[in-house]
Amino acid sequence: MLWAEGVRHRFGAVPALDDVTFTLPAGHTLALFGPNGAGKTTLLKVLAGLIVPRAGRAGVEGGRGAIGWIGHQSLLYGQLTVRENLRFWGSLYGVRAPVLDARTSGLAARLDLREHLDRRVGTLSRGQTQRAAIARALMHDPKVLLLDEPFTGLDRVATSELANLVREFAGRGEGRATILVTHNVEEGTDLATDIGILKAGRLVELAPRNARSAGQVGARYRELVS
Repeated sequence: MLWAEGVRHRFGAVPALDDVTFTLPAGHTLALFGPNGAGKTTLLKVLAGLIVPRAGRAGVEGGRGAIGWIGHQSLLYGQLTVRENLRFWGSLYGVRAPVLDARTSGLAARLDLREHLDRRVGTLSRGQTQRAAIARALMHDPKVLLLDEPFTGLDRVATSELANLVREFAGRGEGRATILVTHNVEEGTDLATDIGILKAGRLVELAPRNARSAGQVGARYRELVS
């Protein structure tokens, strides 16, 4: 479903990814941990086709159109309303009315955006913008979710709702897979079927979560990155 083979990349003289190889089957959710600068965001961008690696190959079954992306930038247009943004991004992926309207309304309800649908994105708070970005990523009903610190800026209620959406996405089957980058070991472990740890661009661990607790995952993380 998601795969990388011998992926290497650098920014100038700084190595970002070093011989990363893995496969994530359909139905799996990978929580990816690592210190700042470990290469987590770069790896997601390579998988999404936003960066061409210096060496190796990577991809997603179904191509870029199968991906729902939540990154550090919302990819929303500040001068447009939330509704206009969602309709724009949905139509860009071929979603047509009445499905477009139904998904806009449904995601707005799930993410507490109904009262903000006709506000310009540029007037929203950080948390409201993040919720709109999450809705944007789900508008075309993707098969793969690539989530880079998606809980940033969300309050407790919105964080819980997003976690539920990730669980529901994974639970639907139909060839779906998720990679979640987060610094919160407890949050990531709770949602994951698999645990990955990046250090200095190398994938130093990739294993099923099995029955490991967040404490055990945290201890292993500290052992590997110290």
